[in-house]
Amino acid sequence: MKFKKILGIDIGGSGIKGAPVNIKKGTLIGERYRIPTPDPATPDAVAEVIVQIIKHFKWEGPVGVGFPGVIQSGVVRTAANIDHAWLDLDAQKLFKKVTGLPVSVLNDADAAGLAEVKYGAGRKIKGAILLTTVGTGIGTSLFTRGKLFPNCELGHIIYNGMDAETWVSDAARKREALSWEEWAQRFNEYLLELERLFWPELIIIGGGVSKKDKKFSDFLSVKAKVVPATLLNEAGIIGAALSAKVNSDQIM
Repeated sequence: MKFKKILGIDIGGSGIKGAPVNIKKGTLIGERYRIPTPDPATPDAVAEVIVQIIKHFKWEGPVGVGFPGVIQSGVVRTAANIDHAWLDLDAQKLFKKVTGLPVSVLNDADAAGLAEVKYGAGRKIKGAILLTTVGTGIGTSLFTRGKLFPNCELGHIIYNGMDAETWVSDAARKREALSWEEWAQRFNEYLLELERLFWPELIIIGGGVSKKDKKFSDFLSVKAKVVPATLLNEAGIIGAALSAKVNSDQIM
């Protein structure tokens, strides 16, 4: 069975968002529905929010979920910005159990990258593409010839003696009351380090700061072309749904 509409859900540090997605066009069908991320964001609490989103849309088909951590075959391997009770838990199995629906789970930055490469700023780019989502943390996804290398946790490289995202995330900008120029200098250093290691042809900036790229883009000096994510904060939802489409024939 081929699905034209799939529900995408994006689990973020401050909110869990979902909407049905038109897979052919890569667009949301109607308004997204957002519920604040539970505190603490335990497996049971997050699973209950997933159920609420599914009930809101009266959804009965496949579901794709973007999760803020490394995902291997549905199992959570890291939990930097979410409750540590998730570690080594099979999130895909949990969500299937509580929803009674076929569910596909992947890293949230990978989801955003899939959407941007297929429908957005990375379309038709055959060289290496780096996407970085900047928000509560730093997420990254890496592509070459349109193919994803999954679970690239480059937001957690050690930089200036610390985990990079604690120094350069949007949460760090707000916490330290940095001006956009001050924060951009940090972000630029971080991108220069990633460029030194991977030499992408294109860098796509996603997450919350993607809507404010005019405030910091002039301060970036990397050689790669840098562009905001075309799909903005909808990329995670769309990419999660796209991932579920790939698996829909096998999980039905």
